[in-house]
Amino acid sequence: MSFSSISALSPLDGRYAPKLAALRPHMSEQGYMHRRVQVEVAWFIALSDAGFAEFKPLSPGARTYLLGLVKNFSEADAQAIKEIEKTTNHDVKAVEYWIKSRFEARPELQAASEFVHFACTSEDINNTSHALQLKAARDLVLLPSLDAVIGKMREMAHAHAAVPMLSRTHGQTASPTTVGKEIANVVVRLAAARDAIAGVKLKAKMNGAVGNYNAHLAAWPDFDWEAFAAKVIETPEPLGLGLTFQPYSIQIEPHDYMAELFDAVARANTILVDWSRDVWGYVSLGYFKQRLKAGEIGSSTMPHKVNPIDFENAEGNLGLANALLRHLAEKLPVSRWQRDLTDSTVLRNMGVALGYAVLAQQSLMTGLNKLELNEEALAADLDAAWEVLAEPIQTVMRRFGVQGAYEKLKEVTRGKTVAAADLHGLIRSLEIPEAEKQRLLDLTPATYIGRAAELARRC
Repeated sequence: MSFSSISALSPLDGRYAPKLAALRPHMSEQGYMHRRVQVEVAWFIALSDAGFAEFKPLSPGARTYLLGLVKNFSEADAQAIKEIEKTTNHDVKAVEYWIKSRFEARPELQAASEFVHFACTSEDINNTSHALQLKAARDLVLLPSLDAVIGKMREMAHAHAAVPMLSRTHGQTASPTTVGKEIANVVVRLAAARDAIAGVKLKAKMNGAVGNYNAHLAAWPDFDWEAFAAKVIETPEPLGLGLTFQPYSIQIEPHDYMAELFDAVARANTILVDWSRDVWGYVSLGYFKQRLKAGEIGSSTMPHKVNPIDFENAEGNLGLANALLRHLAEKLPVSRWQRDLTDSTVLRNMGVALGYAVLAQQSLMTGLNKLELNEEALAADLDAAWEVLAEPIQTVMRRFGVQGAYEKLKEVTRGKTVAAADLHGLIRSLEIPEAEKQRLLDLTPATYIGRAAELARRC
């Protein structure tokens, strides 16, 4: 069977491949190779500027050429590295050999070729490359996608800020709220989760085979290699890597920041699972209608159906994302002694985990853009739930010292179908000020919304 999107083992590279085109350059194997080349080039150029007599500063032309290898890295370049790997059976060494092969016909670079990958262990290149991959995926794909969801929901919260809606606690009718306020609740949670994702410092180390600069100091024992490594890592791109320096490690960077990042993404996903299920329920109650698209079919046998499939797809893909993200977060910080290889194969699935999260966010956006508020259904639900006014009535009764307020309302409302007349009869019999009595008589389930509208507009 030839490989194509329809024969792909993963739906991320099959059915959903077009939806993840923005993520693929960063989190694919080609993206990984690209970052490895970037790290090797940044380290090589920095070594030329370190003041070593054996490696003079590179000429402007050589620097431009080297940075061009990074900037113009292509699928053909990645394939060339894969061909070298067939011989080396070592992916990082293949990158090193590919870079050296690009030095042909350039005597200045050929003379300095042994400083490619100088004093580095493979993990010096890999951990920095992973951090660069995550930086690009987070900042260029994941956060913009999440921001779009937050922005759409904030827009909906403001638009529907004053539209009353019956609450349901434990599945039972409860004090009214507004549609906008319920959406605002999610917006505020998502905004906090988004800030947590954005706030994770992406770390990297460049300290050799077991984290002690052993080989570095063997070559130049009086050079401050730690400060040099920190400078390469923290200097902004393209001359540096624009990451946060990790001073302590075994052979691998500890991956604690990765666990923090993946946990933060999983928390945002969990909030979106909660929201997806709520919207699914609101569609089921008729609070929202879904705009129809010509030619779409909701059911193979029931022509009337318009299923909330976008929210169902989102929920399913968020679950897949979190299963992977939580495994990554739990596994990656654990390594036997100074290094084992279990992290290597697991790390190759970072893009899969983030891919399912981005895919879910796209499904949510599609679903949110289809929603139309059904104010008639909302109003009918409220008008059939006068029992929710038992709360304000008994609270006002308590204010004025009416004995047994809760018990009196319980007798009138609990387990019964309550009409406005039932409550109004009770209100008229109360010994409370006439103005307060009239205020309660004027109250309806639709107007008993507290500060919901104000809170929704404020988010």
